[in-house]
Parts: sequence; structure tokens; C-alpha cells
Amino acid sequence: MTTPFDYSQKFESFKNQTLYEKLDRSQQDYIRSLAFAHHFTFQEFRQVVEISRDLSLWSEGNLQDWWSAATSRSRLHGPALKKHLINNLRAHIQKLKSAPVIYPKEALTRPKQREKNLIATAISEKKIHGMCPVASEKTVCCNLRTIDAVENCIFGCSYCTIQTFYSDNIVFHENFAEKLKAIAIEPDRFYHFGTGQSSDALAWGNRNGILEAICQFAADHPNILMELKTKSDNVRYFLESEPPANIVCSWSMNAPTIITNEEHFTASLEKRLGAARQVADKGVKVSFHFHPMVYYDGWQRDYPEVASALMQHFKPEEVLFISFGSITFIKPVIQKIRVLGYQTKILQTEFVPDPHGKLTYADDIKIKMFKTMYEAFAPWHDRVFMYLCMEKAAIWENAFGYVYSNNDEFERDFGHKTMNKIKQRSTRLKNRFAPGPVH
Repeated sequence: MTTPFDYSQKFESFKNQTLYEKLDRSQQDYIRSLAFAHHFTFQEFRQVVEISRDLSLWSEGNLQDWWSAATSRSRLHGPALKKHLINNLRAHIQKLKSAPVIYPKEALTRPKQREKNLIATAISEKKIHGMCPVASEKTVCCNLRTIDAVENCIFGCSYCTIQTFYSDNIVFHENFAEKLKAIAIEPDRFYHFGTGQSSDALAWGNRNGILEAICQFAADHPNILMELKTKSDNVRYFLESEPPANIVCSWSMNAPTIITNEEHFTASLEKRLGAARQVADKGVKVSFHFHPMVYYDGWQRDYPEVASALMQHFKPEEVLFISFGSITFIKPVIQKIRVLGYQTKILQTEFVPDPHGKLTYADDIKIKMFKTMYEAFAPWHDRVFMYLCMEKAAIWENAFGYVYSNNDEFERDFGHKTMNKIKQRSTRLKNRFAPGPVH
């Protein structure tokens, strides 16, 4: 039989291995009383702590109210009561996860604006380029190559993977331009480079000359497509300069509900569309990523409305590509979300492993969402390149009605169709800056 002293030792060990210390004091006190009353095992303690944390993050009541009500409804006692309550608590969480998330009419409480991060410029031996970290034969991938212009992001998207990669500092590479010049580029093949994997591509503007260096890199290699991916509206550099034709500015798009509740400190949908419109008016090609699409009550209405707005704002000739993707988590990100403790409903759903072992939506949900959006863009099917990001062949077939046989075929088709549009702008730029007749 476990004595109070024995359990005190266990409890001290348990709490240091869980999120217990991240709960507010009232939650801690209540869970401590439950743990001692029922002699929770470590797994029971960990699960109760996580559920308490999740209910708070999701704004779905609190553990104390639920546990008290469930206890009053039961006639069981001792170990039987504990088993009954924990099983029912799991079922309660499962019920919350199984239905589409309902966001409140008043937005979730937004986290406070971060204290000003330390912005540093450092000489580093780190590589700034590589293959997309999810490029794999297990999914249909475009063979994107990444460039890390800045480390860390000033935005606060609840689902962001970047938050697990770096410290709180913002780091610029002092030798960034030199590192770009050192990237080996074969002149006779197509490359798609993208920034935005390690930080927002435009939020910093041309600080430390990063956009100038990227544009020079693109100008030096006309066989590459250089993509700058953003959730900001900071396009001043492109309005005041003449970037090369093979630059594309892309915006991560989402429904206003998700931008308001989950994409903190980013530009609103209207501001993103307005910034993209300004860039397109300068003749720079634009693109859009509906990634991550979030499964919630109202998605089937809200996302097609964004598609409609986008088609009203732009001509297909101005848009290089549109992609679709869903929520995908590595386990450290889920833990980070719980540690941070900001209100979010992004984890209030059922997840399944994807081909890379990450957690994502079930196939039937993805197919429904991607097919809905693909059909919403039906007027542009033959005029704008559209694709899925990090998805299996079966999801392509069910959502789009076709799939590439391999990643190289995908890359070739992507390069052919996008670079043809790029060539049109390149020709216009040459004509614009061609020397006039000599008199």
C-alpha cells in the first residue's frame, strides 16, 4: 500500500516530467488533490495534466468543473471511480476532437506582442541552402530548394514549426550575399528556390541588404525561379526597385477566421491581397499558398470565398501558381504549443501519421478540403499551375483527378509552365530598358 510519504515522492517526480508547472496555480492545486486522492500513475497524471492544459488552450471549460460534475453523477468509489472518470475524460476530449472546431464569435485571446527580440548579425558557417526538408519519394514533391535568409520570425502563428528551431534571437547572416554567390547552379536546368522556411521572407524588408542580395542572385541565374513567401504586407522594396523577372512574391493565404485566431501579428487577408496587388501592378509575378488549410466549422464556406476574392483581384496571367496543404505537425511543435499556453484551437482535432511520421488530418478530410478549393478555382485550371504540398499520390488523384508519376516529372512541368510566364515579363523588361534609336 502506498503511504502519503511514498506518493509525495512519486508526485514530485511526476510533476517535473510533465506540463504541471505550466498550469495556473488553481489548476495545479486541483490536480494535486486529485493525484493524492486517487494515487494517479504517471501515465494517468500526465494525461490529466495535458487534458487540463488543452481545455484551457481551446477555451472549452476547465478540468475542475468537468471532474466535479462527472463525480457527482457517479455512484462508484475508489479505484473503480478513478477508472470511470479517466475513461470518461478521454471520451470527452475525443468528442471535442471528432467534430469540426467552432471558433467563438469573439476571437480567442491573442498572445501579447513579444518583447522585442534581440536582432543580431553574425558571421556563420551554417549552410543557407538545401532541399526542402519534406522532399521525399513518399509524397509528391516539387523538389523545392530552400534559402535561409534570416533565422526566426516576428509573427506568432500558433501552428508554426519555426518556433522549435531557433532561440528567441533573430539572426541575420553577415555574409549572406557571399553565401548566395557560392551556391552552385547548373546553367541548363531549372531550379525553384524559396525563402520563408526559416523566417517570413518580406517582413524584414531589405534589412541588411537581404532582398537586394536575393534579387541579384536571381538576376545572375535566369534559369531559377526565386520565390519570396510571406504573410506580411511589406512590399516597399519591390515598389521602389525593378526586381528581375524570375522573382515571384507569394502569399500564404487563409480564411479570416484562421488569420484572426491563429496567425497572430500577420497582415490581414485584405492587406495581403492589397500588397500582392501592388506588386502585380509593378509587373512582378505573384503566387498564393493555401497552406495550412484548417478544418473548422465554416471552412467549406470561408475558403472558397477567399478563392473568389483572389480571382476578382488578379488576372490568371499575373499568377504563377497556387498550392494547397493542410496542418502538419512534428511532435516537438505540439509540445511547444502546450508549453507556450496561448489560446488556440489548432490541436483540437484528430490527427493521424503522414508518410513521414508527422501528424496531420485524415485523408478523407484532406481530400474534401483540397477538392473543394480546386473546384473553386475551376476558371483558372488551364491558366494557373496548381498543386498539393507534401501529399500522397492517392490524395492528388482523389482531389485533382490526376497525379505526377514521380517528383522529377512534377518539377519539370512546374518549371515549364511557370518559366513560360516569367519569359513574358522578361521580354517586356528588355523592351522597356532597350536603348532608344541613336540620332
